[in-house]
Amino acid sequence: MKKLGVVFMMAILVVASSFSPKSNPIHETRMDADIVDLAISQDFLTTLVAAVKAGDLVETLKGDGPFTVFAPTNEAFAKLPAGTIENLLKPENKAQLVKILTYHVVPGKILSSDLKNGQMAKTAEGSSIKVTLMDGKAMINNATVTTADIIADNGVVHIIDTVIMPPM
Repeated sequence: MKKLGVVFMMAILVVASSFSPKSNPIHETRMDADIVDLAISQDFLTTLVAAVKAGDLVETLKGDGPFTVFAPTNEAFAKLPAGTIENLLKPENKAQLVKILTYHVVPGKILSSDLKNGQMAKTAEGSSIKVTLMDGKAMINNATVTTADIIADNGVVHIIDTVIMPPM
């Protein structure tokens, strides 16, 4: 029984460490969970999870999809001006929050190998994002993809280092 516990803990450690942001933008990891459950399981995505909950987007992102989510880290949200997150999480600002969050979602499953330099992708928000491939890095607008191709049951997640803003 003790060996089983050690094996289980090692497996959890391996899975958890595989989702740490990395500098290599082309990194494939698989997880047997939907996009929301995947995000909930990661300490570096807690701000995104709080925003998705405040925007009432949990059920949508747990849906069949497939979805491609460009997921900003807690550090990405921290780059926003002071008070921005707290303001967006207020119920009276839900529409603006949803606009920003859905700008990070592209319908369909787009892997890093599908990205082309200069490619435009229409988001769930309705506007398009621009892909730039340069020096071995993928950028989505002004955000760098730090970890790519985290496969979920209903799509794929790419971790980004900056919150991208839709045209207002």
